[in-house]
Amino acid sequence: MFNRKVIVTRRNPFHQTLRTALRRPWRCLAATMIFVACSSHSSAFALDSMEILPSDRATTWQPGLRAEGGIPIRKTICATLSPRGGTLDDAAAIQGAINACPVGQVVQLAAGRFLINGGNFLLLNKAITLRGSGPGRTMLEKQDGAKPFNDAVGAKPSPLVVVGPALFSSTSDTVNAVRSANLRNDAIKGDKTVEVDDAAGFVPGQIVLLDEASAADWRVDPQGRGEIWASEDFRVVWQKHKPAIQYVDDFAPDAFPSTPQSAGSWFGRPDRPVAEVKEISAVSGSRITFTTPIHISYRKANAAQLSRFAQPHVKHAGVEDLALKGGDAGNLRFNWAASSWAKNVDNSVWHGEGFAIHSSFRVELREFYVHDAAWAQPGGGGYAISLSAGSSEVLIENGIAVRANKLVVARSAGAGSVVGYNYMDMGYINTNGAWIETGLNASHMVGAHHVLFEGNYAQNADSDDTHGNSIYHTFFRNYLRGVRATFDNQAGGTIDDLSQLRNGPRRAAGLMAYSYWMSFIGNVLGIPGQMSGWSYETRFTDAKPGVWMLGWDAVKPYPTDAKVAASTIRYGNFDYLTNKTHWDSGSGDRALPASMYLAGRPAFFDAGRGYDWPWVDPLGETKLHVLPAKARYDAGTPFVQPNLDGSARKSPQ
Repeated sequence: MFNRKVIVTRRNPFHQTLRTALRRPWRCLAATMIFVACSSHSSAFALDSMEILPSDRATTWQPGLRAEGGIPIRKTICATLSPRGGTLDDAAAIQGAINACPVGQVVQLAAGRFLINGGNFLLLNKAITLRGSGPGRTMLEKQDGAKPFNDAVGAKPSPLVVVGPALFSSTSDTVNAVRSANLRNDAIKGDKTVEVDDAAGFVPGQIVLLDEASAADWRVDPQGRGEIWASEDFRVVWQKHKPAIQYVDDFAPDAFPSTPQSAGSWFGRPDRPVAEVKEISAVSGSRITFTTPIHISYRKANAAQLSRFAQPHVKHAGVEDLALKGGDAGNLRFNWAASSWAKNVDNSVWHGEGFAIHSSFRVELREFYVHDAAWAQPGGGGYAISLSAGSSEVLIENGIAVRANKLVVARSAGAGSVVGYNYMDMGYINTNGAWIETGLNASHMVGAHHVLFEGNYAQNADSDDTHGNSIYHTFFRNYLRGVRATFDNQAGGTIDDLSQLRNGPRRAAGLMAYSYWMSFIGNVLGIPGQMSGWSYETRFTDAKPGVWMLGWDAVKPYPTDAKVAASTIRYGNFDYLTNKTHWDSGSGDRALPASMYLAGRPAFFDAGRGYDWPWVDPLGETKLHVLPAKARYDAGTPFVQPNLDGSARKSPQ
């Protein structure tokens, strides 16, 4: 499924870390007027978001099924199934019910444990819902797959559920794109229309891929390591150096991102990592109009193209109210899916990715609990949530992701996506618990851009340079603690970053080298009363915790990319080291919108009583209120929202 190559190298005076090379991966304008909460520190009028985010950084964030009125509530049940029992496999019976179910209806699974073994998986390939009787009552389990703290996969690795037309690409590339048309002119950020040389075969309702070539060449490496393969504007930076750097470069000396089967094609078409998936609303001659605005400009000079997919995307398919366990090629995959969802899903003990979203559009994950990867290692072995291959406008909201290696990654994907109001913590490497993994993250391969992280509680926010760079992400009103909550390592022992001072790197907000044009706005950083020994700005070589660690590099001699800090906007962030709210010099009116993607208070803040929104308030007397997802985790009821007054609880809506 994948080949992990793990090398232990000396990093700096206070610990070791792992550097992993994954060699064979798995086959606004932000609403221009944004609602502002009424309080003592903000005014009850619409605020032009361009006063905070320059136009190149902002976009229209309206992800998931929000534009369609939310996840549909389907009531007509086409079939109800119970487990066969014992060691009998249930895949064929469930798949038969899926195949026979009319569009718009529900395959209902009763309480119990359904076995999906022997390389079988469920293919949800039309607009129906697969629904259990609750994540604590209905489980789909692969018993011959992933096992806790075991890196071995089964004899026939497979996921449990695939939402989409197929598990694998039917073409030579992982994206499954075919019949590309050249753009006649640049595709302009914020527009919805492009012109192509040949519009034959493009039709309304079709899901398509918009991308461009990197135009990379040898450039002077900002890190001082000779030259690096990057675009002239450094929008794209591949990990290929001259002279080559062992354990860092993803390419052999004679290979380039355009080389077939190289790292340049892991999560996109060869050497075309900047991409986004779109939906066509109209075709008129050579003009093609999309349902949503373009998130970054695609340039004719960079051979920008619009491509169809070899198979139509599956639309309006959902997985609800069940648990998944033991998949050894992920648990739940959205492959070539659109306007589809997972809700109230408990996802545990997997290899690969707990939730994988590949070449998809407007997928929504909500009220999920993804936890306890089977083998919490880099190299794709235990990621909680992954966006890949151009996946765009994804909504990941009001969920819990804990105790996995990477909690969320975006690999050549993410445009217009939102990670909102989640509890994401305890990212780690099981064989090196001292290494504090990235928390909020939309990186891990070249090309990710324009992801919004809003209202989350996380160990930190960062953007790694492991397989190249990411650009133009925004972190807004998050609580970034700087260290992980205390937890037990799979490998044994307790991980406690506050008492184990060699654990690191300890940072609340970090960006690794080549992470350019990022924005941190209205966040709260650090831990009240626990910042002794911290610096406001730190470098990796300082071996000292810091509120900010910008431009860092984990490979000797550990240089710092000065362009990262220079291109980062920091506006209205409060930290518990200085106990102040800091503003970029030259910034204008010091006001913050309540949200960059919500028109008002979200309904899930009313699933229990006593919750304030926005819950992160760097300008208020109370900086932090209570995040609903964190309250569920702390109460031990990940799918039942507690009331803050201790009275009876009800399920989140």
